[in-house]
Amino acid sequence: MDTTTLVAFLAVDLLLVLTPGADWAFAISAGLHERAILPAVGGLIAGYAGYTLLAVAGLAVIVADSPTALTALTVAGAGYLVWLGWNVLRRPTVPMTTEETAGTSRMRMMLKGAGISGLNPKALLLYFSLFPQFIDTTGAGWPVAAQTGLFGTLHMTACAAVYLTVAVLARTVLKTRPSAARAVTRASGALMILIGLFLLAERVAA
Repeated sequence: MDTTTLVAFLAVDLLLVLTPGADWAFAISAGLHERAILPAVGGLIAGYAGYTLLAVAGLAVIVADSPTALTALTVAGAGYLVWLGWNVLRRPTVPMTTEETAGTSRMRMMLKGAGISGLNPKALLLYFSLFPQFIDTTGAGWPVAAQTGLFGTLHMTACAAVYLTVAVLARTVLKTRPSAARAVTRASGALMILIGLFLLAERVAA
């Protein structure tokens, strides 16, 4: 695989990852918890790892070509985002100390992150609309599965770097501003709800 292809893929992928969405909203919310950043971002990456494995195995092509499966995934993902966003709106996060977050389950944060990325139908479409444009199917280079695995790994690396940065910045900037932290987390919750409703409307219109 040539360097030009990798650079082109990273440029497009980074542009998509840098576009705020549900992942960003969750990372910002997690950033306001003392020990929640790594589990939350780890969960987001775990969701994309699942898509990468499906892509390498070729199984997600079947899902992408099945209207019923894609509709079910969309409804589940949209419903989860709306539910999570509503909970954030009801209980906006403020910066917490280590003692206050000692009882918060890291596994819960990780599962929430995996749910957000793993139930996101846009991720499925990303893997099977973006990746094929950069994969060499002539057989002259790497096997398709190896290329897919590499692109998936690069995407997960980009996500980890961006989401960790977003979470840490949220923690640093909002740490001494409780009112601003509440406003930002409420905005994050509202964004999750809007994205969920948009996904539902888009699926109904289709």
